[in-house]
Amino acid sequence: MAILGIRIIGDPVLRTPAQEVTDFGPELQKLVEDMDQTMENVTGAGLAAPQVGVSLRVFTYQIGEERGHIVNPVLELSDDYQDDQVEGCLSIPGIAAPVRRRRHVKATGFDKFGKPVEIEGSDMLARCFQHETDHLDGILFLDRLEPEEKKAAWRTLRANNYSQTANATVKKRSGALGSSFGAGLGF
Repeated sequence: MAILGIRIIGDPVLRTPAQEVTDFGPELQKLVEDMDQTMENVTGAGLAAPQVGVSLRVFTYQIGEERGHIVNPVLELSDDYQDDQVEGCLSIPGIAAPVRRRRHVKATGFDKFGKPVEIEGSDMLARCFQHETDHLDGILFLDRLEPEEKKAAWRTLRANNYSQTANATVKKRSGALGSSFGAGLGF
């Protein structure tokens, strides 16, 4: 297993809808294992494949004791909303804001071996699944902010000191990086 580099806002892979997984072979299994290790290394609640530069519909998660991954997730969302909670993102270091999310989610998809999975959850687990699935659709949490919060976040991103924050985050994380996934595999 290896710790992968996390892409930062501005990288086009974060804005590109990810491709559906069709091959459940050893490459996918290694990707999921590397993503899980990377998520743990940076103490993330979730990590989507585009965040590590792989445009495939896969994410890992850890909320409390709930830990796992979903390949080709499809979400069924409740009609009601949970209270807004502040969200951040590993790909947008130093920015956090309240985001409106649905209260409950039922996620269906597959595990890394191609076996069907179905997971239901509320509150933080539902929030995580929605956040990570947004990544698979090329959507960042900034896109879901209320207009004033969105303006404030983009002002921060455009400020000169934000590039220092992003660079410091990348430098800090780079000390733990292992080999890259997918070199020469065409993902």
